Amino acid sequence: EVGTPVVAIGDPYRFEGSVSFGVVSALGRTLAAPGGGVLENLVQTDAAVNPGNSGGPLVDAWGRVVGVTTAVVPFAQGIGFAVPAE
Repeated sequence: EVGTPVVAIGDPYRFEGSVSFGVVSALGRTLAAPGGGVLENLVQTDAAVNPGNSGGPLVDAWGRVVGVTTAVVPFAQGIGFAVPAE
């Protein structure tokens, strides 16, 4: 749910085993994908998500995976997206 504390885990810019803290900012977002596709029903977070985080888990404060990080908006710092775990 919006406001849930989350941690993004990954290897951004090849810095292995990095974590960043944030919250779920929104649910059900739609984002244009490269090549003309569309990603739908994404979880939006302000946890730092950078190249190399993609495929890493987005975990809530109780250790549950709530999503898999998948995208950032390059011109909008501090906005990352994850495919919901469900």
